Amino acid sequence: MKRLLTPLTYLCLLLCGLLFISPVGFLLIGSLKPDDLVLVESGGWRALWPTSASLENYRDVFTRVDFTRYLLNSLFINGMILGTGLLVNSIAGYSFARLPWRGRGLLFNLVLAVMIIPLEAIAVPLFYIVSLLGWRDTYLVQILPFIANAFSIYLFYTYFIGLPRELEEAARIDGAGVVRTFIDIIVPNAKPVFASVAILTFLTQWGAFLWPLLVTSSEAVRPLPLAIATFHGLPPLRWGDLFAFGVMMVLPILSVFLLFQRLFVRGVAATGIKG
Repeated sequence: MKRLLTPLTYLCLLLCGLLFISPVGFLLIGSLKPDDLVLVESGGWRALWPTSASLENYRDVFTRVDFTRYLLNSLFINGMILGTGLLVNSIAGYSFARLPWRGRGLLFNLVLAVMIIPLEAIAVPLFYIVSLLGWRDTYLVQILPFIANAFSIYLFYTYFIGLPRELEEAARIDGAGVVRTFIDIIVPNAKPVFASVAILTFLTQWGAFLWPLLVTSSEAVRPLPLAIATFHGLPPLRWGDLFAFGVMMVLPILSVFLLFQRLFVRGVAATGIKG
C-alpha cells in the first residue's frame, strides 16, 4: 500500500505544480506569439505553442512606453522598503523577544492587532494625511508607510525568541552591549528569517496597486503594477505586448525567489516550529 501511495502523492503534487505554473507558462508563450495569434483557440493544444516565436512584442513595449523608467521606479521603491524594513522590523522583533522594558507585552499585542487591519481599511485616512503633508506623487509616499510591518515584526519575534540565550550571555560576558550583540551574534544566526521576510516583503510590495493608484499621477514615480494597468488602456490594445510587459514584470520576482529559496524554506519552517 505504501509503495502505491508514494507515487500517487508525487503525481498529485506534480499535477498541482503544473496547474499553478500554467498561467505563467501561458504568459511566456503568449509574449512570443504574433499579436493576432495570442488569444487564438483553434488547433487544440498545439495552439499553445508559438509557430513563429519572436521578441517583437518585447521591442514594442520599450517603443510604446518608458518601461525602463517604470522598472527603475519599482526597484528603487521596493529596495528602500526592503532595506529599511529589514532594519526596523528586525530591531523591533528583537526588542520584543529579548529586551525587558515596561509596556512590552501591551505594545506587542497592539502590533498583533494591527496584522488584521487591511490596507483598504486605512487607505482613505492615510491618503488624507499624506495630502496634508504634501507628499503626494513622490517616492517618499510610496516608501514610508510600508517600512514598519506588523507581520514582519512577528516573524522576527518568533525566530529570535527561539534562539539559545547562551549566545547572548556569552557575548555579554565578553563585554558586548545590546547593539553589538544584535549585530555580531543575532543577525548572523538569523539569516533564514531575514531571507523569508525579504522575499515576502518584496512579493507583497512588488505587486502593490491600490496605494500607488491613490497617491501618484505622473509617470516619473509610477511603479510597474500601475504602469501595466495604464499600458492596458493605451490604444491600440495589443495582447502580445501586454503579455511581454507581464513577463518582464514577473522576472524580478522569480529571480529574487530563486536566489533565496533555500533560506526562505528554512526560515518559514523555523518560524513555524518555534512560533
